Amino acid sequence: MSDRTAPYRLVLVTGPSGAGRSTALHTFEDLGYETIDNLPFSLVPRLFAEGISGPPMALGLDTRNREFSAVAMFDLIAQLRARADLAVEVLYLDCASDVLVRRYSETRRRHPLAPAESPSDGIARELDILGTVKPLADCLIDTSDLTIHDLKAEVKRLYSREEGPQLAVSVHSFSYKRGVPRGADMVFDCRFLRNPYWQPDLRRLNGQDARVATYVGEDPRFDPFFDKVLDLTLLLLPAYLDEGKSHLSIAFGCTGGQHRSVTVAEKLCVALADAGWRVSKRHRELERQASQSGANQMGKTA
Repeated sequence: MSDRTAPYRLVLVTGPSGAGRSTALHTFEDLGYETIDNLPFSLVPRLFAEGISGPPMALGLDTRNREFSAVAMFDLIAQLRARADLAVEVLYLDCASDVLVRRYSETRRRHPLAPAESPSDGIARELDILGTVKPLADCLIDTSDLTIHDLKAEVKRLYSREEGPQLAVSVHSFSYKRGVPRGADMVFDCRFLRNPYWQPDLRRLNGQDARVATYVGEDPRFDPFFDKVLDLTLLLLPAYLDEGKSHLSIAFGCTGGQHRSVTVAEKLCVALADAGWRVSKRHRELERQASQSGANQMGKTA
């Protein structure tokens, strides 16, 4: 059994098809929840047969489930709520029938309860089935007038696991010789800064060394450049957070990816962390050098 002193948090996400369940589950995943969609009802209790620990869980339950019925869902919720080691919450995503019809017509998807009929037939059938489940909800979100971003924001507001910004920021350094990192959202070229490579005593060092950082920082263009990058980043991060982004990648490049880009990336990481943002860093070329060095060392000892 788990040695947890507090009940394990379990959120059951349900509601009519097209109301935003997939979006909600993706948002729970961004918040650090373990998520499972459309697990057969009979398997759900087995997840907790021996107790459970780790991050909280969000389970998607809907009418596509081959074991679904209003009675079966009612019984499952009652069974889980009877567990003293589980803190069960039911999130019901509601939506007006005319909005659901419009959403299905826009996507041209078939309704799971009316694959050979019109979506309106399936929607009416599903809302009737879920009529007895809806009163069981601990939280109800009506998505009729919500955009995807609005729904993400509402789920984050209600179910966030921690206070403060929920946007994860990763800062990269790289060499232009090996190309820009895939997936970078913001890229800054540091090749205009003076290059420590041409200093014999600094060439074999990297931007994590204080001597290199000092040399790069003494370039009169460094402070204005860094201040503008930091100001821009701090301006955009809340906007990306409001837009529903869960991760932002910022990359700094220079010729070799060893000195200037590393120096700027290191300094930005410190500044963003001081401002309260969750930051991780990766120095691509330094990692590559370390990997090659380790492989060579293993070759020598083999």
